[in-house]
Amino acid sequence: MAERISHTVTPPKIGPDAHEELERLLQTMHEHGVLRFANDVVAANPQIAQVLVGGLQKEGTLNAIQNASVLGMALSTIEPRDFYRVTFALRDGLQRVSQHSPEDDDGDTPGVTGAYRMLHDETLWHALTPLLDGLKAFAERLDKPVDKPVTDFTGKPTDGP
Repeated sequence: MAERISHTVTPPKIGPDAHEELERLLQTMHEHGVLRFANDVVAANPQIAQVLVGGLQKEGTLNAIQNASVLGMALSTIEPRDFYRVTFALRDGLQRVSQHSPEDDDGDTPGVTGAYRMLHDETLWHALTPLLDGLKAFAERLDKPVDKPVTDFTGKPTDGP
């Protein structure tokens, strides 16, 4: 009897293989100047490092980095739905304020009777109550002394001076 011939069928080539893709990527990067830029950055590494370190040593740069960090810490504590509500409420409020003009008010002040009516306006008090509570919280937080923001935020003491 004859021996069986084993033959594995090689699949047809559908697209470029990894080696060809890598060569194509390398050629594209060369054509668009990415490789030249990368070489220049690597060659200028000491000068770039010197500029970066020099810039980071300035007090204004350090303040900006720390302020961005504090802003990130504050934003991390706000639920996205609350931030959305407050942000768009602020937008709507600013739009409404910008629509007012002195000409529309006819320059008339409400007078004593108008002020008295405003004191009994339930809608006005419902609108002012959250603002007054917010102002109280704002004033309380302003009165709280803070030495190191990270320590205040995390509650953990930091080592160092």
